[in-house]
Amino acid sequence: MALPTDYSNGKYLKKFAAMGPYLREKQSLNGCYFFDSLVVCVNANIAPEKREFWGWWLKLVATSEGFEFSYQFGLYNSHGSWQVKALKDAATQEAIEKNLISFHQKLSRQLSELELTLLPSPLMTELKLELSA
Repeated sequence: MALPTDYSNGKYLKKFAAMGPYLREKQSLNGCYFFDSLVVCVNANIAPEKREFWGWWLKLVATSEGFEFSYQFGLYNSHGSWQVKALKDAATQEAIEKNLISFHQKLSRQLSELELTLLPSPLMTELKLELSA
């Protein structure tokens, strides 16, 4: 099955944006969509624009059958960039994993309604979580 031809990039963006605050529309180009979540604040006692967060980011790439995903855990720094970093403690890791699993379930349902597959990218060298489609 190929991607529905009646779904343009704009229609996918609208569907993905409806799932919550995860989609980064400016970083999503035709056939490639970027999602992230700032889960745990590192330094809440400083100015909001300088805060850093532990969290995850996920790239979703269109294929002929649906979509492939790859994700990372790490730190969203004060410059607005993600960095792959080891999570600081078990509680932080648990919160981030729970958040990613919740998002993945929403994404899976959304793509299932469109009769599209959702599979891990073969480029992922390590799955930190077993996210099922």
